[in-house]
Amino acid sequence: MKFALLGYGKMGRQIETLLRDGGHDVVAVIDNEEDWTTRWSAFLTADVAIDFSMPSVVVRNMSRCFENHIPVVVGTTGWHDRLSEMEALCRQHGGSLVYGSNFSVGANLFMQLNRQLAAWMDKELQYAAGIEETHHVTKKDAPSGTAVTLAQGLLSEVARYQRWQLADGTSVPENTLPIVAHREGAVTGIHQVRWHSAEDDIVIIHQAHSRQGFALGAVKAAVWLKEHPGVYDFATIFMNL
Repeated sequence: MKFALLGYGKMGRQIETLLRDGGHDVVAVIDNEEDWTTRWSAFLTADVAIDFSMPSVVVRNMSRCFENHIPVVVGTTGWHDRLSEMEALCRQHGGSLVYGSNFSVGANLFMQLNRQLAAWMDKELQYAAGIEETHHVTKKDAPSGTAVTLAQGLLSEVARYQRWQLADGTSVPENTLPIVAHREGAVTGIHQVRWHSAEDDIVIIHQAHSRQGFALGAVKAAVWLKEHPGVYDFATIFMNL
């Protein structure tokens, strides 16, 4: 298959290595507006695009894919407030899209575990919940997309929490789920959900050892999307890849 890579940071380079090792062709690498001009013709030959760019450009990148009928897998986060708009635009152009806050299979299993634990905790009023995440210092968005997904999953199951709030370790208003975000060194990604009571703590953790899991999930999703047109959340398809 022929791939276009939109964004050429650490994730883009990891994905490029996986694709070439798998016998695929990377026909265009686009990392800035000048690249869109000089590599436009090559981009149009791609069977599918994978985007790990930046929140400031990802919506425009997706639009270009939809308008030119190139399926796209989007691992960039920080744009999901425009998700409904982009889903509608994708369908308007007959496009195909897989998006997700995290393309690691392990992380997605962790998110399912989080929802199940939250459902059990709904009636255990003695426990207070909190989410903590740590990423490398160059990550642009905070909290991470995965932390937001974890929060949304928890809120959907626990009636006593109505919203989440990015916190700095201080207290948050009642009925509000705190998320603490750290940016340290070259940390790939650590997510922790803690339930605290006077008697004990229950903690679940997912720690990524490298970007390999994210890259592998994105590549598998891209190959799958080419044969399954439509609009999908990675969390709903990752077990089928």
